[in-house]
Amino acid sequence: MRHGKKFNHLGRQTAHRKAMLANMACSLIEHKRINTTVAKAKALRVFVEPLITKSKADTTHNRRVVFSYLRDKFAVTELFKEISVKIADRPGGYIRIIKLGNRQGDNAPMAMVELVDYNEIYNPKGKKAKKSTRRGRRKKTDEAVASVETAETTTEEKSE
Repeated sequence: MRHGKKFNHLGRQTAHRKAMLANMACSLIEHKRINTTVAKAKALRVFVEPLITKSKADTTHNRRVVFSYLRDKFAVTELFKEISVKIADRPGGYIRIIKLGNRQGDNAPMAMVELVDYNEIYNPKGKKAKKSTRRGRRKKTDEAVASVETAETTTEEKSE
């Protein structure tokens, strides 16, 4: 029985699993989007999101801690210089997992893992979508009144 065992070992020894997750994390940081299996994607999320959170505070200690996980200077530099600036105001949830269907050869469930702030389809030009509330209806009526007033002034000018 697997009581209290929440960690997916992915059928690998510890060193192999850590190296694989580090390589996948470096690829994700470099390319901003990768394709992998759903199980590896979920394991990657648990591996990468704390590192991205650490990158918000650019200190020597945090860089060394992240480097001990990633073991790639380019990925650490990219994470602390570019990615941390984009995700500075986000409180968490830096990675999106989109399921793609099953792989042709072995029917394994596949997924696309991407950094949330780097997707222009969901987040065009880096702008956040404004939340509409029911209180905002008054503004629409004010605009409608203003458009009626401008229409009245244009008809008065034409009649003169």
